[in-house]
Amino acid sequence: MFWMIIDIFSSFDPASFLSLNKSTNILLISRFLIIRLIQLSFWLITTRINVIIFTFSSVITQQLSRTYVNSLKGTSSIITAIFSTIILINLLGLNPYTFSLTSHLIITLTFGLPIWLSFIISSFTKAPKASIAHFLPDGAPDWLNPFLILIETTSIFVRPLTLSFRLAANISAGHIVLGLVRIYGAAAWFSSTGAFLLLISTTLFYILFEVAICLIQAYIFCLLLSLYANDHAH
Repeated sequence: MFWMIIDIFSSFDPASFLSLNKSTNILLISRFLIIRLIQLSFWLITTRINVIIFTFSSVITQQLSRTYVNSLKGTSSIITAIFSTIILINLLGLNPYTFSLTSHLIITLTFGLPIWLSFIISSFTKAPKASIAHFLPDGAPDWLNPFLILIETTSIFVRPLTLSFRLAANISAGHIVLGLVRIYGAAAWFSSTGAFLLLISTTLFYILFEVAICLIQAYIFCLLLSLYANDHAH
């Protein structure tokens, strides 16, 4: 066995993994797959790959149609690409001897912060007065206005941090649980055959559960991004 988890927190350290599976390689694979997806979207002939791609993209496209994102030119395409990228990175992180990039806050913040900041800049550029009005709810008493403005400002500016932390925390928690089950499974190999088979069955079930989590978390991430666009000045 060439690699093992030293402790449960070593899953947060990319240096704990093999040199052939550095995060740069995962990003290159994800970039190649995204370019391939874009190329396939221009094909006129329907193929099985196109059907799979458009099945995933239609899920987030339907959600984007219910928000203000469609009024912001090009934003829906960007969020759809982010949705596909996060799914690919999450699934690649489930492979053996690989590091899940979305378990690090710096990577998830890279996805969420630029889109959120572009909404803020675009809103203040298009309609400064309407954008400032979002910081104060209608019908509030005058003596409460300073506190409401402070609370609303804080809630708006922590959005990219909470959004990114939610994705990183959910992906990290799954890998920590898988690491613990593998450690106990390796110990049960030499002590109890029944316990070993039980842990192996649990691992297989949890891997399927993690695949679902990878898809759901990508959808939630892009769903919240699209909802942030509703605060854009109309």
